[in-house]
Amino acid sequence: MGCWRVSSPVLPFLLLLCPPPSPACPAACRCTPGEVDCRERGLREVPWSLSTNTSTLWLGYNFITVLGPRSFPPLPELRLLSLPRNRLELIHSQALLGLAALQELDLSHNYLSHLTPDTFLPLTSLATLNLGSNRLEKLEPEVLSTLPQLQALLLQDNPWMCSCSILPLWRWLSHNRQKVREKSLLLCRLPEQLDKYPIMAFGDESFRQCQETSLSFEHYITFLIIGPFSFIASIFFCTFLGSVVVFYHNLRRESHCWSRPRICRVH
Repeated sequence: MGCWRVSSPVLPFLLLLCPPPSPACPAACRCTPGEVDCRERGLREVPWSLSTNTSTLWLGYNFITVLGPRSFPPLPELRLLSLPRNRLELIHSQALLGLAALQELDLSHNYLSHLTPDTFLPLTSLATLNLGSNRLEKLEPEVLSTLPQLQALLLQDNPWMCSCSILPLWRWLSHNRQKVREKSLLLCRLPEQLDKYPIMAFGDESFRQCQETSLSFEHYITFLIIGPFSFIASIFFCTFLGSVVVFYHNLRRESHCWSRPRICRVH
């Protein structure tokens, strides 16, 4: 319903009766004040026409495979972002810029296999992170250390590789048990002999062979001295051994000549 052109004294009163324009809502989504529901819409990318006052964004059950640089418009009010059951394989280090107020992020049931420390760097307010049911074999603690407000972490149903490479994550989990949800569902997938073994059941002795041995400066100096010395000593030893063999061969030949003098003269 439009507003008619009227004289200025009446205009302020009529402006109160005219509803303000509604915030933008993507054509494929359903919108209510502060909430945008784009679930099961066949989307292959994040819709850009989102209102800046959006506080909740549902994007689950779509076909989004990549979150590229600045996949989202600036959403300073966004508190919850839900992206489960897409086909996410990659999250660019600048994909989540502009979401500093985000408190809950659901990335479960996707195809994520690698995350870098920059992935969640913009999310300084994030409290809940769901990475369950992805393809993570390992996860560097630096990825989680960029989340100072993290209170709840879900990592279940990933194909964890329980070799020495999981030691840093195990240490982080051991020191942050109160933040890890569904701890009993963190199970090894590989190697086969540890299939379905609970990660949290490991102890320090389990990683004894993986302990890092750092070398001091004195160790490197020792190696530099011993290396050339060993090389030179091996040359002298081989020369000495060769001399002994030659001396023994000559000695044996001379003794043979003494026993058969005629044969030695012929030669």
